Amino acid sequence: MGYITLPRRLFLWCMALIYMVAFVSLYLQIPGLYGNDGLLPARWQLRYSGKALWEQLLSSPTLLWLAPRLGLDTQTAMELLCLLGAALSLAASLLESLRDSLVFLFLWIIYLSMYQVGQVFLYFQWDSLLLETGFLCVLIAPVTSLGGWRAGREHDHVTFWLARWLLFRLMFASGVVKLTSRCPTWWGLTALTYHYETQCIPTPLAWFAHQLPVWWHKLSVVATFVIEIAAPFLFLSPLRRLRLGAFYMQVLLQVLIILSGNYNFFNLLTLTMCLSLLDDQHIYFWLRKKYTPTPNRGSSLWWWAGFVVEIAVWALIGFGTVTLFDLQINWDKGTVSSRTAFTFHQFNQFLKTVTFPSVWLGVLSLTWELVSAMFRCACVEGFFKRFLGTVQWTVFGAAAVSMFAISLVPFTYIEYDSNGSVWPGVRQGYDAVSRYQLVNSYGLFRRMTGVGGRPEVVIEGSMDKVTWTEIEFMYKPGNLSAPPSVITPHQPRLDWQMWFAALGTHTHSPWFTSLMYRLLQGKTDVIELIQSDVSQYPFHQQPPMYLRAHRYKYWFTKTLADGSYPQRWWRRVYIEEFYPTVHLGDTFLESMLSQHGLKDKSIPRRVSEAAVPQAVRWVRSQVRGVSAPLLLWSLLFCSITLCLLRGQQLEITLKTKPTAAKAEPKPTATPHHTEAKEANSNDKDGLGQRPEERKEVDAEEDERSGEDKESEREDHDVRD
Repeated sequence: MGYITLPRRLFLWCMALIYMVAFVSLYLQIPGLYGNDGLLPARWQLRYSGKALWEQLLSSPTLLWLAPRLGLDTQTAMELLCLLGAALSLAASLLESLRDSLVFLFLWIIYLSMYQVGQVFLYFQWDSLLLETGFLCVLIAPVTSLGGWRAGREHDHVTFWLARWLLFRLMFASGVVKLTSRCPTWWGLTALTYHYETQCIPTPLAWFAHQLPVWWHKLSVVATFVIEIAAPFLFLSPLRRLRLGAFYMQVLLQVLIILSGNYNFFNLLTLTMCLSLLDDQHIYFWLRKKYTPTPNRGSSLWWWAGFVVEIAVWALIGFGTVTLFDLQINWDKGTVSSRTAFTFHQFNQFLKTVTFPSVWLGVLSLTWELVSAMFRCACVEGFFKRFLGTVQWTVFGAAAVSMFAISLVPFTYIEYDSNGSVWPGVRQGYDAVSRYQLVNSYGLFRRMTGVGGRPEVVIEGSMDKVTWTEIEFMYKPGNLSAPPSVITPHQPRLDWQMWFAALGTHTHSPWFTSLMYRLLQGKTDVIELIQSDVSQYPFHQQPPMYLRAHRYKYWFTKTLADGSYPQRWWRRVYIEEFYPTVHLGDTFLESMLSQHGLKDKSIPRRVSEAAVPQAVRWVRSQVRGVSAPLLLWSLLFCSITLCLLRGQQLEITLKTKPTAAKAEPKPTATPHHTEAKEANSNDKDGLGQRPEERKEVDAEEDERSGEDKESEREDHDVRD
C-alpha cells in the first residue's frame, strides 16, 4: 500500500468531529435521561458501598466515581464531562496539534464513562462502534509531545490497518446476520419494501424511495448483499484498485442510508473508517494536485498480472451475483427479476468455509504490514533514529497484534463452530478487557420489523378523563400530516427507544413507566426530550391529570392515481391499548414503579454553589430550548468552514513564498538539496510529508532540515 499520511490525518480530523457530535448530542439530553428528575437517574448506577476508589473503577470504569470527591452530583459531573469532551474534540478538529494520542485517549475515557451509566439509552451498536474506533485512534494518532512522531512514523501502516480490519468485521457481519437470522424478507429480497417506512426515524426522501417498484427494491437488496458480504474481502487485498472499488461501493451504500434515514453519527463513522482504504495518491487525485509517485522498481509483467487479477475478481463478483440471485432482464417491461437461488443450508456451509479463512487472510494482511514497517525501520539512517523507530514498531506492532487477536472472539460469533475453535488464551484476553468495549460484535438490521405496518406508541393526556390530547414527539412519526424529520447526526435517544418499545409490551421497556410518571409530575427536563420548545407541549402550563398510551400501525401514504402527491405523509390504524389510564397515586402505576425499581428512595445531593457547578448550570441555561440538530449543524458548519479558510490561507502563503525567495541569492546545489526537492515535490501545497524520502548528509544540513520540518508542521496546523 502507498503512503497513507493524508488519509490518516483526514481520519483523525473526522473522528474529532464525530466525537464532538456525540458529546453535544448526549449533553443536551442528560437532564431528561439521567438527571435527578430524569427517566433513569444515573446516580442509581453508582452505589457507594465503601469500596476503595480503585476497586470501584475496576468494577465499573467511569470517571463519575470521582464526582463526590470533587463536590459534584452525578448529573453535574456528567454534564461537565460532556462539555469537556465537546470542547476538546472541537479544538482537535481545528488544530492538528491537538489530534494527539493522549487527547484521543481522554476523549475515549470520557465516552466510556458515559457509556457505563447510560443504561438502555446508550446501548446502541454505534455507541460501541464509537468506543472501539475511538480506542484505535489512540494507536493511530501521533504523540505530538515527542518531536518527530507527528509527521509520520514507520509503523503508521500497521496501526491504521486496524481501522480496515474493524471496517471488514462491521460490514461482513452486518451482511451475514441478515441471512443467518432466517428473516423471510431478506431471503425473499423484499426487505426494502418495508424498510423505508418501518425504520426508526425516516427522512422525507424515504417516502419517495418507498414508492419505487418492487423489482427495484429487490435489486437493491441484492446490491446490499454484494456490498456487505462480497466487497469487504477486497478491503484486505494488496491490489490498490480493488480497495478503491470497495471504497466507492461502501460510500454509495452509506450515502443512500444517510439520505433515507436518520442514523445519527453511525454512517458518518462508517465513512470515516472507509478512509483506511485510501492512500495519498488518491487524496491528491481528489484535490486535483500533481502527485509524483515513488519510482516503481517492479517490471511491467507484475503490473499486467495485477490488472488481470483485478479483472478476474470483478468478473467473479459479477458472475456470482447473477448466478446466486438468478438475475434476468426483461427488456420488454424494462425490469430486472431476482430471487435467492441458494438455500439456508448452502449459505451456512459457505459461512463455515470462509469464516476461518477470512481470519487467516487478516493474519496475512497484518503480517505484510508488519514486515513492510520493519523494513522501513531498518532503512532509516542514523543509529538513534533507527533504534527509536524499532522500539516504536515493536510496541505498536504488539498492540496491533493484540487488538487483532481479541477481535477474533466477537467476529466469530457469526458462525458457532468457528467461535468454538478460537484459542483459549485469546478468549481469556477478550474476557479480561470486555468491560472496556475495546472490541465488539456487530450485525445491523438483523431482522426486518413492522412487516404488517410499523407499530407506533401514541401517548395521550387529559385533564378530565373525557377529552384526550395526543402528545407529539419532535422527531418520531405521530402527526399524520407532519413530514418526516431530517436530524442527522443528532440521535434523540428517547424517540429511538419509543420505536423499540412499540415492538413489544410496556413491561419489556421499564423506562416507559418512568416516562409516564415524570410526565404526570410535569418534569421540565423530561418534557424537553419530547419538545425542546416547551411551549409546543400541550400541557406546558399544567401537567395532565391522566395519561394513557395506545398502539397504532402506521404506513406511508401512496401517490394518487393521477400521479399527484397526497396531503398526508402517513396513514394509521388503531391496534390496542399499550398502557392503561393512570394518574398520580394510581395503584397500577405505583406497583409498576416498585416492580421495576423506579422508586427513588435515595436523597439527591444538595445543590452546590461552588464555581464549577454554577458554570455548568449557566451553560445549561444558555442551550435550554435550542434545537439539537440546528446546534450540531451550526457547530459542524463553523468547524469545517474555519478549516477550509485556514487551508486557503496556507495555500496563499505558500504561493507567495517562491516570489519572495527570488530576491535571495540562489544557493549552490548539493546532493541534499536535490533529494529534498524531489522528496517534497508532492508536498508543495502543504498537504503531507514523505518522511521516507528525506535524506541526511551532514550535521549542518540535519539542523537546517529540522528547522524546515518545524516550519512545515506550523504550516500544516494552519491548513488543518
